[in-house]
Amino acid sequence: MNVESFNLDHRAVAAPYVRLADRKQLAGGDVIVKYDVRFTQPNTAHLEMPTVHSLEHLFAEHSRNHSDAVLDFSPMGCQTGFYLMLQGEPAYEDVLGLVEATMRDILTATEVPAANEVQCGWGANHTLAGAQEAAATFLAARDAWPTVFASDAEPTQ
Repeated sequence: MNVESFNLDHRAVAAPYVRLADRKQLAGGDVIVKYDVRFTQPNTAHLEMPTVHSLEHLFAEHSRNHSDAVLDFSPMGCQTGFYLMLQGEPAYEDVLGLVEATMRDILTATEVPAANEVQCGWGANHTLAGAQEAAATFLAARDAWPTVFASDAEPTQ
């Protein structure tokens, strides 16, 4: 199939994890990488939409304080995680560091950025508490992020 995630056996992954999902070299030579930042186990658990929406806003805003390479942080329709798009090819450990630093920022945030009718298409659909709870749970499993599949003997990217 044309979509990388449609070729991933979602039954075999062990969330939470951070996985390199795609790499594209553009005609001009620039490279864009896409990371699968998976919060919950597919087909077992999911994040509620106000939590997803708030994590999207918080990560999009705060991650740019840590890296100029961030292009986008998009929620998955299945509500189990996000796609982090970066310019260039940062080292995997640097990507993990970016995700970790941003999640720590989310834990100390006092509001969801742009959670209003002027800056957001559904400004009322947010929960700072939900986003912080999801970020705390994700951070608590930091050591497991490199392990994508339950059967992996060694962590993968």
